Formats: sequence, C-alpha cells, structure tokens
Amino acid sequence: MTIKLYEILPKTGYDVYGPANIEIKGLSYDSRKIKEGYIFIALEGKHFNGSQFVKKSIDSGAVSFVTEKYIHIKGATQLVVKDPLIAMAELSSKFYQQPDKKILLIGVTGTNGKTTITYFLESIFEKAKKPAGVIGTINYRFKGKILTAPNTTPQSADIYDMLNQMVKEKRKTAVMEVSSHALALNRIAGLEFDTAVFTNLTRDHLDFHVTMENYFEAKSRLFTDLKKGRKDFEKNAVINIDDPWGKKLLGMIQEAKTTTYGLNKKCDIRAENITITSKDTRFRLLSPYGNTNIKLSLLGQHNVYNALASAAASLVNGIPLKTVKKGLEGLKKVPGRLEIVKSKMPFTVVVDYAHTDDALHNALNALCKLKPKRIITVFGCGGDRDKTKRPLMGAIAASLSNFVFVTSDNPRSEQPEKIALDIEIGIRKKHKNNYRIILDREQAIADAVAMAKKGDILLIAGKGHENYQIIGDQKIHFNDTEIAKKYLNNLEKQNLSNLK
Repeated sequence: MTIKLYEILPKTGYDVYGPANIEIKGLSYDSRKIKEGYIFIALEGKHFNGSQFVKKSIDSGAVSFVTEKYIHIKGATQLVVKDPLIAMAELSSKFYQQPDKKILLIGVTGTNGKTTITYFLESIFEKAKKPAGVIGTINYRFKGKILTAPNTTPQSADIYDMLNQMVKEKRKTAVMEVSSHALALNRIAGLEFDTAVFTNLTRDHLDFHVTMENYFEAKSRLFTDLKKGRKDFEKNAVINIDDPWGKKLLGMIQEAKTTTYGLNKKCDIRAENITITSKDTRFRLLSPYGNTNIKLSLLGQHNVYNALASAAASLVNGIPLKTVKKGLEGLKKVPGRLEIVKSKMPFTVVVDYAHTDDALHNALNALCKLKPKRIITVFGCGGDRDKTKRPLMGAIAASLSNFVFVTSDNPRSEQPEKIALDIEIGIRKKHKNNYRIILDREQAIADAVAMAKKGDILLIAGKGHENYQIIGDQKIHFNDTEIAKKYLNNLEKQNLSNLK
C-alpha cells in the first residue's frame, strides 16, 4: 500500500518542513519497525523520548517523521504537531482508509469483566456465522492469527492496522477491550464505535487517574462519543445499572440507544433463578427479545453479569436469542479466569487474573459457594501501581479465605516487603492471623500446594494468563499455572511412590 503524504495529513494543527508529495508505504511509532518509505511518529513516554530515535528511523528508511517540537535533522520531511498521539490516529486512519467505518466496532470498558465479555462475544458472533476479530488483554486474534498483547488497548497505529486486516479478511465485526488509559491518552482517537459496553467501576489505576471521578470520566468518553457517524450501524450503549457508576453514566448518553442489564427488575436484560454449582452456572435470561434458560461453563455471579452484557450487546445488533444462547453456552473457559489446573490430587487449584479488590471478592465469593472444606489464597499486588487497593485486597482475602499467602506480583521498582506490609495492614484490620508472607512467588505457590488437603480449593490470584514477573527493570518468565503444575506433579509422584 502506498499513498502520498499530503493525502493523509491531519486536518489542522501541524507544520510541514519538506516536500509533502512523497510516497508513504507505512508508519510506526517504533523505530525498530521502520522500513523504506515509512513515517516515524516520535512519542514522548515516561521512560523514553521518541525524538531520540528520529535519526535512527531515517537511517532505516523513514521518509517522514512526526514530532511535537522542531528538530534540525535533514533527510526526511518533518511534521510538527501539537499532539503526536492524535496526529498518529489521523495519519493511521487515512493511511489504512478508515477501516473502522467498514466494520461493526464494539468497545467494552469497565474495571472488571472486559476480557470474559470479549470471549463471550467472539463465541456468539462465531455461532451467528459473523466471525469477529478481538483486540484485548490476553492477545489480539483474528482468522487464526494470535498476536501478543503488550497493552489491553494498543496504540492507534496498531489498531487501524489490525482493523484493516480484519476488513480485508471480510470480518464483519471487531470487539475491543477499551482501557481507561487508552481513553485518557487518545489511543482510540478518531475510531467510530457502534456499540459500547460498560461493566462496572471499582478501585483501580488510581496511581494514574488519582481520583475515582477522573477514572470514571475517562471511561465515560467511550459513551459520550457514541454519535451518528458515517456508518449505517445503530449506536448502542449497553450499561450495567446495578453499578452506581453505571446509573450515573446512563444519564450522560446523548445520541445512542441505551440498553441496561443486571439483576435489578428495572433492567432491560436481566437474570433470575441463578444457581451456581461446582460444574456450571445456570440462570433464566429475561429480555425484550424473549426469555431463555442459560447454562454457563464459567462459574460465579460475576460471570452472570458478563453473560448478560454479552447477550445485550449481541441482541441489540440483531443476533437472534437462540444464537446468543448457543454462543454463551459454547464458551468453555477463558484463559486465567477461574481456570482450573488439572491434576489427580483430591483438592482443586484455580488460577485467576483478579488484581483488584472487587475482582478478588468476586473470585473468592464464587469459590465459597462451592462449599469447599477450606479456601487457601495466594496473591500479591503490583508495584508502582495504585497503593490504595492493597489493604482492601488484604482484608477481602483474609475474610473469605481460611489461609492466605501474601507474595509478590510484579513488584517493579518497589520493595516487595513494602508492598506486602501495605497488604498486611488490611489483613490485621480484620484481626486475622491466618496468613504468611512469602515474597518468593514460586515458593508461596509451592507451600500453598503442600498445605492443601482433600476437599480444599487453592486460589492463585493476580496474574491469570500472564507469563512473566517484572522485578526491578527485568521481565522474567513466570506463569502461575506452570508453577502450580510443577508442584502438583511432584505431589502425584510422591503419592505413587508411597503406594509402592
């Protein structure tokens, strides 16, 4: 694909230094990916300055580059813009010929539940023979391709590139997790969403947003920007009004059609007669589109909410109720979300991504309803992130578990001991002595597996699908499921040996 630079320039707010009739063959904000004929967008980050890589990008073949301030470097046409992130979105949209205008684009936002909802929607649209591409926390996937996800919501250049590939592959739908960071930092600038889903809002990312009001304001942009555009798709806002922030959001919708969901009788789409067992979650789905019984393979009331959100987003876009039922019931698991680690031991090990107080409460509450003999929990909190949730998570873990192992979870530049102390404050407020601090995460998992007895459930929370630990500035391989299997296998071998 080639296009002239002047054909993709932003509408306003830029200065050009050099010829604008040059051919552009691609664009990137990563100097390592620059090829002959590319534009390099120099972004300013917390730990790096993109302008430092302008010369490298030109040496690699860049014919143009974008910066916030003028740089005296010859060899390529320079665009000086007020906001490189917004400029990148405009350049990408035009370069890839506005792929978001050619596809049904569904955005899912909220603190918890986003990933599971995208998996439910993927399953539903697959059953409807309208296969969807997915951009989310675990990975980015479409037509058999699975790409690593460095961010829940990638940069705009990557989003437009993937949407363009989906359009070429005749995908009719794209489902995207939309993080508050992406909304606040203009990563989705210019994208025309057709349906927006709000899950809930609980304490998280306050290291970035500072207040819950700021956090909500960022999330709400996905909905207040839902306005009639160039597409024929109806604009829909799907909102959980059992959540107080959802009720507030409902009053802010301007042009979109609103559909509410939850357990409240005032909700448009709701559930009743909920039954949760160790094997499945069952409920009656009630909606203006009809009623039906649902049997989910996923456990917990929080997954009833996730299923309702997915059903609502599908029904408002014309998917028949019987197909929605097939899609919801066809999803057997979501990586790292209450995922059972297979073993022959007489106790159950579960890995979950829960890394907020609300998510941890949901996971433990779901496991409590299975009536195990004991619940043993292993968890920690991330370093250089929201500190206010640490004591809250400690209190929840101590209250809903019989024993807690406090450990490390991506401590980054913080001292693991300090993070553990913040968690311990919450545990002690509950006057509990049912915990140990083991900062080595592998050792904590090993000790928890050794402690588990017949009928117990061991929850390893915080990392879920992740396969790394960030310690200092080092990113090392680490996967909770792999570590749990290692020590479960050791136990199985010991038991077999004892039988001989």
